[in-house]
Amino acid sequence: MERNLELKQFSKYVSLNILGMLGVSCYILADTFFIAKGMGTLGLAALNIAIPAFNLVGSFGLMLGIGGATRFTIAKSRGDAEEAEAVFNNTFAAVIVVAILFELAGFFLCSEIVGLLGADESTFDMTYTYLRMLFLFSPFFLMNNIFMAFVRNDGDPNLSMTAQLVGSFANIILDYVFIFPLQMGIFGAVLATCLSPIISLTILLLHKLKGNNNFHLKKIKVQSKRLAAIASLGTPSFVTEISGGLVIMIFNIIILGIEGNTGVAAYGVVANVSIVVTAIFNGIAQGSQPLISHAYGSSNSKAIKKYMKYAIVAVALISAAIYAVVIVFAQPITSVFNSENNYLLQEIAETGLKIYFAASFFVGFNIFVAIYFSSSERALPAQIISLARGIVLIVPMAFLLSNILGMTGVWLSYPATEAVVSIIAIIFLKYRRV
Repeated sequence: MERNLELKQFSKYVSLNILGMLGVSCYILADTFFIAKGMGTLGLAALNIAIPAFNLVGSFGLMLGIGGATRFTIAKSRGDAEEAEAVFNNTFAAVIVVAILFELAGFFLCSEIVGLLGADESTFDMTYTYLRMLFLFSPFFLMNNIFMAFVRNDGDPNLSMTAQLVGSFANIILDYVFIFPLQMGIFGAVLATCLSPIISLTILLLHKLKGNNNFHLKKIKVQSKRLAAIASLGTPSFVTEISGGLVIMIFNIIILGIEGNTGVAAYGVVANVSIVVTAIFNGIAQGSQPLISHAYGSSNSKAIKKYMKYAIVAVALISAAIYAVVIVFAQPITSVFNSENNYLLQEIAETGLKIYFAASFFVGFNIFVAIYFSSSERALPAQIISLARGIVLIVPMAFLLSNILGMTGVWLSYPATEAVVSIIAIIFLKYRRV
């Protein structure tokens, strides 16, 4: 009976989180699809150049949201309501500071950042528009991340998922309206994206109206030690998110030198499909997180082992399905985003999809293991795994293999990196203490 209860809880939290994360990734895909249709190859290239900035904002939101919600759940499972409240309010204060920094970047540093991301003369203006709007609306993205995590960890995963889905589908509808009937171009695409978290936040407020929430805004002293603990536990989520942007930026620079803007646009197809795949694995990891944190706070090692088993099995089954779909449907997937029927784009992207997503199982496994360690207050192995896959290995691997094998080397660098990191993760798991 206990096993059935744990499996039921796992299935509920993980399925709801996968749905919610898929909703978020769908509105990024909607941007890609509508921009490709409305603005062609250059619009697609500009969007792909701007995506790392989107990842940057999201990475801070996830670091504070997941880190804060993890500490909140552990404190709550130990019956320490005062600490749980303090964690939420310290997290909220940190978000305010980060939001101000992004606002300042949007007003004063936008041109420099666009240049740093690799935009050339043909893509600069569109990338600038997307980036400036994204930074100016960053407070809503950040707030959405922390409230999503706290509401889920406060026992309301249904509302968290609903908020994600409604915000995401509203974005898709607004994307179409702004880009086509209203002819607002790239500004319309980014405006639709920026309105999405505002809609999600409105729905998340229902958690407070229900009257059963365990976190409230209060005048509580901000403590650097508590903030450091929150950031430490949220670092794996931060690195996972920001590494996606870093990989895109590095790959854009490498591919620009090999295949030009057409190659960057082709990589845009692969990168956006990757966002969906990563969202699924993040759904498994983030859905497991409150369950593992609660079991850890309650010193229930048996439950932790079961949640780990369920998660790894889920990653294995889903990754096999994902790779099968990519192999069979690489051509139609690419065609959806190839509005100009560019033969070279089609060829590069199809090949890329088949090689790149050989990494699927390793990606899901590494994301989950990093979250597992942070959920049980073991930040160091979580940080090593996340940094290895996000920065330390992928960057030199991309430059090395691209120099040897060209575009094939670019695609191979991703599965090669994730496979090596999986070996590191297995070593950490072997010597863990549950």
